[in-house]
Amino acid sequence: MSVKSTIAKLLARRETDAVMRRAMDPVATQQAVLNELVRFGGDTAFGREHRLYEVRDHAGLQHAVPLRDYEGFRPYIDRVRFGEDDVLWPGKPLYLCKTSGTTSGAKYIPITKESLRNHIGSARRALLAYIAHSGQADFVNGKMIFLQGSPVLDTHGHIPIGRLSGIVANHVPRYLLRNRMPSFRTNSIPDWETKVEAIVTETLRADMRLISGIPAWVQMYFERLLARTGNANVKEVFPDFSLFVYGGVNYAPYRSRMETLIGGSVPSVELFPASEGFIAYQDKSHEEGLLLVLDNGIYYGFLPINADRHPGLEPGSRQPRVLSIAEVVIGVQYALVLYTNAGLWGYEIGDTIKFVSLSPPRIVVTGRTKHFTSAFGEHVIAEEVEGALKDAMADAPCEVAEFTVAPQLAPAEGLPYHEWFIEFAAAPNDRTRFEEVMDAALQRRNPYYKDLITGKVLRPLVVRSLPRGAFAGWMKARGMNDAQSKVPRLANDRKYVEGLG
Repeated sequence: MSVKSTIAKLLARRETDAVMRRAMDPVATQQAVLNELVRFGGDTAFGREHRLYEVRDHAGLQHAVPLRDYEGFRPYIDRVRFGEDDVLWPGKPLYLCKTSGTTSGAKYIPITKESLRNHIGSARRALLAYIAHSGQADFVNGKMIFLQGSPVLDTHGHIPIGRLSGIVANHVPRYLLRNRMPSFRTNSIPDWETKVEAIVTETLRADMRLISGIPAWVQMYFERLLARTGNANVKEVFPDFSLFVYGGVNYAPYRSRMETLIGGSVPSVELFPASEGFIAYQDKSHEEGLLLVLDNGIYYGFLPINADRHPGLEPGSRQPRVLSIAEVVIGVQYALVLYTNAGLWGYEIGDTIKFVSLSPPRIVVTGRTKHFTSAFGEHVIAEEVEGALKDAMADAPCEVAEFTVAPQLAPAEGLPYHEWFIEFAAAPNDRTRFEEVMDAALQRRNPYYKDLITGKVLRPLVVRSLPRGAFAGWMKARGMNDAQSKVPRLANDRKYVEGLG
């Protein structure tokens, strides 16, 4: 055992134990974060306007700060962009993180000195938790690759602007620099296809042990790697590859294809990072869900989205009542609301989650508030379509490279239906059986969809098989050809699938 791995194991145990102690007392931990946030945020333009300095508890916070999405926050963000100090958080942010929005176009999320520690420190915790609970630390002795956005920032305005992963790439801890790949020069290549070929060239003979990225883009890297080397699988190229770290999407639809490319399964760690803050990470491989980051600059609100469990309006207000960590229950769908040390207050991030454990709080991501299919009132969400696809793949073995779902409202003939656009790496032998199993699985998960099928309002789903490379070309045409972009799982209309198939 190397000195480096020995030190990593000692550090992992100490830090993971400390994190868990705080996680087991979530109410007190979140109260401490709230106290810190209002102490710093009270003496800002937003803080004075909303009297944050008077906030003492969750009820006071809800009364003081209305819910906002990005459009609601945009006037404050614009003031920050144009150089004004002390708008949402003391001083100016270190960066503005540029991300895409569905209705807002480009969004600019502040990254402050304090919130940067949330992004970097939480990722570090995730790796330390893996070491602590698996006892495996050998990956620290080899190379690690992070498929991410360009670290080159736009510095023409008042505040540097870049993608989250590119911003974080400028703050890699010194102890990781010698292990980290690709090089800064390769990482700075703006075109993804050119960049991935350069990454293949740079990593061909490296002792790669940890590989990280959004599964779809890692899959492309693996395919290019094997095409270049002629090897049967990635383990032949990187025999000591021992940890896959991913985030942004559910891994289940990609697992079969990825394991074929890798040559078997490898341990994995799931992350839930967002431009607005690092939300959660998988702390134990044998436990369902991701551990909520409760003590690192984010105070959470939870807005129930199940009509039968909605808690009503905030007293004296027209806005819905947002729950605290003390009020949540297992199994209910919540929209996440954030209050952060980046200066986001009552910010609706757009992700939906449910709790699978309360002691400590662990969550699973179930979808996006604006990504669903409900053209007929069925409100099908990502968790349901991903689960249905998983069941169908288990029944009729196949490999899915990518997929998305949209309603077909006006077919040339017959009833409307849900259209599944799937790019297969290996198609099922019995396509009809695959569709039938998947539709039945979706009906089990969503009773409203079942009622529409049995009531002859909709006919069963239809799969449209796409050629290899279809999604990559589609993403590129939409200007989303980079390591952070993700294919939307669901849409409520046809605009997302224009140009597919």
